[in-house]
Amino acid sequence: MTTDAPELGLRERKRLATRRAIQLAVLELVAERGLENVTVDEISRVADVSPRTFFNYFTSKEEAIIGEAPALPGVLPVEEFVNAGPDSDLIADLGEMIAVGGDNVTNDFELLDLRRELMKQHPQLFALRMATMRNFEEELGAVVARRLANDDPTLAADAPELEQRARLITLVAFAAMRHAWACWADNGGSPVELSARLRSSFAQLGELLVPKAVK
Repeated sequence: MTTDAPELGLRERKRLATRRAIQLAVLELVAERGLENVTVDEISRVADVSPRTFFNYFTSKEEAIIGEAPALPGVLPVEEFVNAGPDSDLIADLGEMIAVGGDNVTNDFELLDLRRELMKQHPQLFALRMATMRNFEEELGAVVARRLANDDPTLAADAPELEQRARLITLVAFAAMRHAWACWADNGGSPVELSARLRSSFAQLGELLVPKAVK
C-alpha cells in the first residue's frame, strides 16, 4: 500500500498541472485575441495537450475560463455543522464549514487576475459563472435546512417556513463569501489564505448580527 501513495501523489500533481496549463492558455489567448477568435485546437496547442485531453478536463473553452465553482467540504465537516446543536452559533459554524472548503481553493493569483479581467470584458462569462454558483447555493441551502430542522423540531414540521429561513441564511452567507473573495482577490499575492479571509468575514458578520449590549 505504501508504494502506491507516491504514484497517486505524482498523478494528482500532473493532473493539476495539466488543468492549469489549459486554463492559462485559454485565458491568455482570449485576453489577446478575444473570445470568438480562439479555438480549442489553439488552446490545446499552447497548453501542449491534445484536443481530446482538453475535453477530458473541460466541456468548452468558456468552462475553462470561468474556473471551478465553490464546493462543500467533505462529509465530516458538513455533518459536524448539521449536528452542532441549537446552543452553537449557527453563523459561526456555517462560516467554519465554508472556510474548510476554502482550504482547497487555489492561491494561483495569476489565473485569478486574468479571469477577473475577462469577466469584466465579457458579461456572458460572468453569467455562466453565476449559473455555476447557483448549484452551490442550492447545495448549501439544503445543508442549512438540515441544521435548522435538527435545531428546531417545530420548524422542521413547517416545510415552507424551513425553506424560507434556510434561503435567507444562505443568501446572507453568500454575502459574507463575496466579501471574503473580494478582499482576498484584491490583495493578490497576500500570504493570507482564502480560508482565513472567510473566517474573518463571517466573524465580522456575526458581530454585526449580535445586538450590542445596552449601556
